[in-house]
Amino acid sequence: MLNQQHVVFITGAFVSHTTWDRWISLFSSNGYKAIAPPWPFKNASAAALRNIRPDDTGLAELTLTGLVKHYENIVKSLPEKPVIIGHSLGGLIAQILINRGLGTAGVAIHPVAPQGVFPYEFTFLRATWKLLGIFSSTRKTHMVSFEDFSRTFANGLSKEEQHLAYDLYAIPESRTVARGGLTNAAAVDFNKPHVPLLITSGGKDQLIPAHLNFRNFKRYSRQHSVTDYCEFPESTHGILTNSNWRDEADFILDWLNENEVRAIARQIGRQMAGEEASILYN
Repeated sequence: MLNQQHVVFITGAFVSHTTWDRWISLFSSNGYKAIAPPWPFKNASAAALRNIRPDDTGLAELTLTGLVKHYENIVKSLPEKPVIIGHSLGGLIAQILINRGLGTAGVAIHPVAPQGVFPYEFTFLRATWKLLGIFSSTRKTHMVSFEDFSRTFANGLSKEEQHLAYDLYAIPESRTVARGGLTNAAAVDFNKPHVPLLITSGGKDQLIPAHLNFRNFKRYSRQHSVTDYCEFPESTHGILTNSNWRDEADFILDWLNENEVRAIARQIGRQMAGEEASILYN
């Protein structure tokens, strides 16, 4: 990497921000100033957050609008615009923040799609209908069951590994945040020019299938902006902590470096064009 820069990792629903720990170490070793700030009301271990229920009313009342604002404030507090990388619902937030011009590049890892990309895929609907809980109270959080976690986040792992992952990372979730994904709070302008944006997907993702991520990618107008897509056939939704996490992490690092080189080349080109114009007119 040519210049040290901040990268902000944004966590999705159901899991702790500690899922980014290995990514922070990797990106830090590659010259980035990497951080993974937790959601509001989630700055504790997974076990501690599970023990708070049913008294986690602050989390229960959190909205998607408030969550996006939380990360917007973090990004704006940095000395320069960062790279923004989000997973799952965090991938939706990353797209929103990039759409607002708040980053130098964005990566959405197996993201929840913005408003306008209707998620009709069965695996997504089956995995999220309990969280949405249309007829359930928003005064209580939703705790993903081990059965649902093992099917959506930890598929492909042994039972022992699934139980370990559940104990380490599974946490209660806000229904109001999830329902915000069905509103204008989840909207982006797909035609607006933006900094380089990468969307990744997993061929074995049983929560947000690759087909949905590809439809998300296709909605962007790529006439004036770099928008890339890559599917990893062996990746599941739990890619952040699974044994093959480096497959996507290394690809993302290479993609960021490639686009930084491109950006510098464009900047040099504009400077040279400006110097030539100055010579012509003086």
